[in-house]
Amino acid sequence: MTTHNCGNCSFRSKYDHNPKSFLGRIWKWHAGWCPGWKKYMKSLPDQERLKLAEKYDMKKYK
Repeated sequence: MTTHNCGNCSFRSKYDHNPKSFLGRIWKWHAGWCPGWKKYMKSLPDQERLKLAEKYDMKKYK
């Protein structure tokens, strides 16, 4: 089983702290196509996946 660091990603925390920052916007763009993020989201229980999809406005995971 593969573990994902996406749950503790320091890059993602930049977005959480300030979504409009340069690094925050880069993370948001990156998460839209990142294969690791996709695997991470698919590995989550439905309730948690939906919560993150709502938080980050990611319609494809809803």
